[in-house]
Amino acid sequence: MPLSPNPYAALKEASQYVRLFRGKTFVVKVGGEVIAEPKIRKALCEQIALLWSFSIKVVVVHGGGAELDAVCASMNIPVEKVAGRRVTSPEVLDAAKMVFAGQVHMDLLSELQAAGVPAVGLTGLDAGLVKAHRRPPVAVIPDGATEPQLVDYGLVGDIDAIDPHVLSHLLEGGFVPVVAPLSGGEDGAIYNTNADTIAASLATALGAEKLFFLLSVPGLLKDVAKSSSLIPHATLEELSGLEAKGVITGGMRPKITAVKAALLGGVPSAHLVSGLAPDALLAEIFTNEGSGTMIVAPAVAATPAGAH
Repeated sequence: MPLSPNPYAALKEASQYVRLFRGKTFVVKVGGEVIAEPKIRKALCEQIALLWSFSIKVVVVHGGGAELDAVCASMNIPVEKVAGRRVTSPEVLDAAKMVFAGQVHMDLLSELQAAGVPAVGLTGLDAGLVKAHRRPPVAVIPDGATEPQLVDYGLVGDIDAIDPHVLSHLLEGGFVPVVAPLSGGEDGAIYNTNADTIAASLATALGAEKLFFLLSVPGLLKDVAKSSSLIPHATLEELSGLEAKGVITGGMRPKITAVKAALLGGVPSAHLVSGLAPDALLAEIFTNEGSGTMIVAPAVAATPAGAH
């Protein structure tokens, strides 16, 4: 928070947002690059603990792409990504089960528990939370290309339905659900499903107030090489313009797709925030200036601003 001659000014500013968001639901998607480093993971969990202590209902969805890449490399499993999305062979899916529902999941749960948060670990298969089917081959324009190519993403699940009852029960009980990005088919199949997509779908199903993506960069940048090119505020229409200019590439593409889906699904705002900068999530929520990029639908953009 900005320093102030009045030591209570920042507290007063934050208190208005505490009152505004008490009892509301936030979905926080955490990238694997954010939670891989123990010190950064600890700092993030302390921020989530503060949100929980303010009676904000928090659902955490985590990725683990960097860790999955490392496990695949150690097992000599080829890694292939197209337009920021992973191609999932049977071998990659086995590795994803190990990483997403194992190492990354346990480390995050452990750190949340240490921060005083009653976290509960889930995957999309628990209680039929995320139902999906295998994605058919789709036409995709790779980064830097102009013509689409047909891509078979393998054992990747496209979401058919969300059943949020288990999350609702946990949230009402004061728990913090932590969801790993695996989904289930009606036939018992297990799929690797993009964590950004799951986060957006859960936010929509729960009627969340906000959806956060915690990144290794400050937010949405006009120039990925310059952190000073941060875009603090954008609408859906402005996002389309940035896409047309080629500003949105790589792993940011599925995030922006998820942002659009959430906003069109009724979530008032989505936020792209640094997961590495100290207390960036808290600054985004509890200060007028924010710390990252806030994206809103046109109807929200026309109303008086809330936080950030």
